[in-house]
Amino acid sequence: MKKIDYLLAGVGGQGTILASRILAHTGLELGYDVKTAEVHGMAQRGGSVESHVRWGKKVHSPLVEHGMADYLIGFEMVEAARWLTYLNNNSVTFINRFRIPPLLVTLGKARYPSEKEIENLLQSRGGKVKWLSADDLAKDAGNPAMAGVVLLGALSNLVGGGREIWLKVIKQLVPARFVEMNQKAFLAGRDAGPG
Repeated sequence: MKKIDYLLAGVGGQGTILASRILAHTGLELGYDVKTAEVHGMAQRGGSVESHVRWGKKVHSPLVEHGMADYLIGFEMVEAARWLTYLNNNSVTFINRFRIPPLLVTLGKARYPSEKEIENLLQSRGGKVKWLSADDLAKDAGNPAMAGVVLLGALSNLVGGGREIWLKVIKQLVPARFVEMNQKAFLAGRDAGPG
């Protein structure tokens, strides 16, 4: 049972916390010891949010160390780039093609980096970068707020656990009226992600 370290990075209101809970509970279902930690930005909506999720035979600390993330899941493009110090040559980064321009960009005092610039920056630390239009896939499934569940679907192809386990955890954690939409979003990400 190998250790797997995940870092989820987004902005408040994007569903980062729900995605980290689904990821943590799936690890428990698969028999891992699991630890999690969440750090919220200054604002509940709009502030930076990072969640650490660690799976292993025995996990002692909830925080992923710099250079040790196996997977970085970026809910927003610049937020993904912000955490590049956690990456290493074997890391895989999933990035949602979604932009929330920072204030300086909105004011015209800075430029939002291109996808290529963000990818080059992340690859400077090594590893692979995988882009998904998770908001579009989530919108097709019923609600763009489910982009995090789409990203988990793509991730699930690489970290194991049959789709039934993931769908079961989603059913356990999501309010009943949103279960079907979230499961559809997860499957859309699984189909769009690496196989």
